[in-house]
This record gives sequence, C-alpha cells and structure tokens, in this order.
Amino acid sequence: MQALTMKRILLVDDHPLIRKGLRLTLESENDFLVCGEAGTAEEAMALIPELNPDIIILDISLPGQSGLDMLRQLDSTRAKGVVLVVSRHDEILYAERAIRAGARGYVMKSEAPGALVAAIRKVLTGGIHVSAAINERLLQGIAAGQQSFNQSPAEALSGRELEVFEMTGKGLGTREIADRLGLSIKTVESYRARIKMKLNLTNAAELVQHAVQWSESSATY
Repeated sequence: MQALTMKRILLVDDHPLIRKGLRLTLESENDFLVCGEAGTAEEAMALIPELNPDIIILDISLPGQSGLDMLRQLDSTRAKGVVLVVSRHDEILYAERAIRAGARGYVMKSEAPGALVAAIRKVLTGGIHVSAAINERLLQGIAAGQQSFNQSPAEALSGRELEVFEMTGKGLGTREIADRLGLSIKTVESYRARIKMKLNLTNAAELVQHAVQWSESSATY
C-alpha cells in the first residue's frame, strides 16, 4: 500500500486560540500536517525556508507587516507554497486584492470548517477558491480589461493602509482602529496622513467621506 503524502501547512495568525482551532480542524484530516505556526508576517517569513510548507494559511490583520504586504513579499521572493487567506475581513472588500497580490484563495473565518478544508484541497490542486459572488466579479473584471479595479483609489494603498481606510469607512475612530490593529494612536494617525497624501485628500473630513463612499460602493457588488 502506498504511503500517504502529507501536505505541510503553516498557520499565520496573531491569535493563539484561532491557530489552535485551525490546527485541530486541519489535523483531523489524515493527509494534513501543521508543520508550524507564526503570529506575525516577519516570523512566518523566517520560518518558510526552514519548514518548506506546501500551503500557508494567512490572516490579513497581523501586528507589524500586514498579510497583504506579506503576500507581495512572498511573490517577490518566489517562496515555495501556495497561500490561502483566511480572514474576518469582508470578502467583498479584500478577496480580489488578495488574489491579485498572489493568494490562491480567500475564506472568511465565519465559514464552516468543511469549507476551509475544501478550499485548501482546491488550491493545492492548482485551483483558485473564492465565493461565487467574488468569482463573478473577477470574471467581469477580466471581460472589462480590469478597468474598474485598476481605477480604484484603494489600489494605491498598502495592506495596512487599506485596513485603516476600511475601518475609517465603517465609522471607527483613531483609538478604536489602534486597539483593533494593535497599533499606537500615533501610528494610525501616520497611516491616515499617508492615505490622504496617496489619494490626494486635503483633510480628515475628506478622508472619512472618501472611505465611506468606497466601502459602500464595494458592498454593492
């Protein structure tokens, strides 16, 4: 009888309880092995050459470098292993961006464990996993020559800047954003200043208005 080939999985999430739940779910499959865990993108990047994972399960919100920025770094280093983003962030706002940054799929943390397992199996065999709604949007973008996506002002932002932008659009203040992202208020203010500069906005009121409009328009797809 041929020995079972184990698929090596690296978990990247800053919440130990989330990682524990993911490990229990994945290792209940007889061909999955969680070969390592990391709480930050920097830890993950240091582990990847050593662990040589087949797939990386990556959250977007991480202390320090964001998951989206780590995706771009992985793409530039051509590290082995595909990436599946598993996040609490709305898929409609982040899935397309994650795929374009190099991820092979996107799963919401609210999904049932079976959906995560199915997504992992799909991307490991060369597929791309997103919801039906996001898949339709991607296909429409291809048919339109990607015009709508490339003209999105949020495309100019880094991963962490986009998180701050999204939370601003949802009505969160500087302190709330800082608490959620594990950052200082001064750091969040710096991100907001960079966002205003990149999007050619002159003041905080314009930033809030722009963020709300973007969030609402993204949710209409």
